[in-house]
Amino acid sequence: MPNIPENLRYAASHEWVSEEDGIYTIGITDFAQDSLGDLVFINLPQVGDDVEAGEAFCDVESVKAVSDVFSPVTGTVVEVNEELIDAPELVNEDPYGAWFIRVGDVTETEELLDAAAYAEVCENEE
Repeated sequence: MPNIPENLRYAASHEWVSEEDGIYTIGITDFAQDSLGDLVFINLPQVGDDVEAGEAFCDVESVKAVSDVFSPVTGTVVEVNEELIDAPELVNEDPYGAWFIRVGDVTETEELLDAAAYAEVCENEE
């Protein structure tokens, strides 16, 4: 069973979200990083880029494939985790510590799942 922290919200496309003072931090879940395998490259957006709920905002390359990462919110990128450019493996080591982007000016969020609902999504995909 993947690690699914109770304090986060989730998109069915395997991204996690936390919100603090109107800033949304986004990364991929333990289930996603485990499914992808070892990450070798992450193509992140730039600060100032707009992201849209349900649309891809970056892609990750693993030893298996290239996969899109979808934004669970609509807003503007206010911070990018530059560490991941040189060390994409941090996502495999700690998917909930190695966030991808922080988004502000959020106008819309996808229907986000709690931990229990997201666990059901994972079970159905295994």
